[in-house]
Amino acid sequence: MKLRPWTMMLTMLAGWINQHQQDVIEYLKAENAILKEKIGKKRIILSDEQRRRLAVLAKKIARKGLDEICGIFSPDTVLHWHRDLIARKYDGSKCRKYGRPQISEEIRKLIIKMAKKNRGWGYPRIQGQLKYLKFEVSVRTIANILKKEGLEPQPDRQRKTTWAEFIKCHWKSLSAIDFFHCEIYTIKGLTRYMVFVAIDYSTRKVEIAGIIEQAHGDWLKQIAKNLTDPFAGFLKNKKYVVRDRDPLYTDAFIEILRAGGVKAIKSMPMAPNFSPFVERFIRSIKSECLDRMLIFGEAHLRHVIKNCIEHYHFERPHQSLDNKIIKPPPQGKGKIVCHERLGGLLKFYKRAA
Repeated sequence: MKLRPWTMMLTMLAGWINQHQQDVIEYLKAENAILKEKIGKKRIILSDEQRRRLAVLAKKIARKGLDEICGIFSPDTVLHWHRDLIARKYDGSKCRKYGRPQISEEIRKLIIKMAKKNRGWGYPRIQGQLKYLKFEVSVRTIANILKKEGLEPQPDRQRKTTWAEFIKCHWKSLSAIDFFHCEIYTIKGLTRYMVFVAIDYSTRKVEIAGIIEQAHGDWLKQIAKNLTDPFAGFLKNKKYVVRDRDPLYTDAFIEILRAGGVKAIKSMPMAPNFSPFVERFIRSIKSECLDRMLIFGEAHLRHVIKNCIEHYHFERPHQSLDNKIIKPPPQGKGKIVCHERLGGLLKFYKRAA
């Protein structure tokens, strides 16, 4: 039997409607299955697989059909999932090649270190030094690294010299002197003795220049001659010595230092931290030793201070020297033993020979 055209059209339309309804049913089934999986939870969070399932079915229904049946997720949300699904399929970001690779962390730290330690170096000078070290870095890269670190260009960095850098430039030519007092028991009773100390800034070495009950001009002149002795003087290679404003430092004392090539720098008034290293040594010798003992007579005082100085130089680590000993004694390979001074008041551990 021959079908009429309109009959064929109706048949095709019915088939299309039936397929459309079937798609709607499949979508609703999937949505209901997902709701059952998420029942009991306040917020519905879908996995990637669940989003994929809904997105594939939603694309078949189209936007108008989704407006009629979507109750949980909006049509825009479902279609957005579909667009993401397509985008992931053709995502080539993993195969994408970027431009010039970044420089290593080692080179970055080296550039910052050079700029901080050499304030007069500009970008080309740093680049030249890196080139000598077999590192190829552009001037623009160096500039960007230093800007991110907050370091200014060379002219500004050169003008802004800190006090720490200024002192470090003169480090090996600086020293300091000071007095400290110690109460000891003598035949006359409790007597105050004065101890004159000198310290080398660069090495932290200390010398007890003299111990006396009361300092006077002639004694100080002799101390100045001893300190500036061209062969064995503690200040023989120094250019500056920092002192406080104590009136005991007479003009004759200062003149003898000047004749020996050492200029005395007087501290500013009301500046207790002007000479911190010698003050720190005085605090250490008092807190670790002198304030914990009863000292009887000048000879006992000299014996105690002698042991303190030896411990300070050969056995005591110093934080300002990265916890190193000024003159570390040689070590053996035996077991670790404890060496004591002043009856165990000062201790030191080393390996036996």
